[in-house]
Amino acid sequence: MDPRITLLTLGVSDLAGSIRFYRDGLGLPMQDRADDSDVAFFSLDGAWLSLYPKDLLAEDAAATDDGGFSGVTIAHNVSTKEAVDAVLDEAAASGGRIVKPAQETFWGGYSGYFADPDDHRWEVAYPPLSAE
Repeated sequence: MDPRITLLTLGVSDLAGSIRFYRDGLGLPMQDRADDSDVAFFSLDGAWLSLYPKDLLAEDAAATDDGGFSGVTIAHNVSTKEAVDAVLDEAAASGGRIVKPAQETFWGGYSGYFADPDDHRWEVAYPPLSAE
């Protein structure tokens, strides 16, 4: 796995309020989004921050939102679907646990999740429109 983080996703309870905090309060530059979108993306220097409803994030990360899920996921983007599989295999061989096998996504990419020994969730993703 290359030593980089592409995206940090925060599971939020109030998406509109969180957008106001990060965009209007802290002044982070937000990517244009549809009014009915469940996600917001902010461009950072060298990475992205996304906001996503916590219950949907838990579902996507194959976690239970029973108070034990932190509501934070880390993403590592790669340039091919095969690289997604390779990184997940590497994580599993290193003692990680595959919590969601790689699969086609509703947003047109390919991704899966692994958990580290402390159950922090990493998404490994191939986003075809903006790989890496």
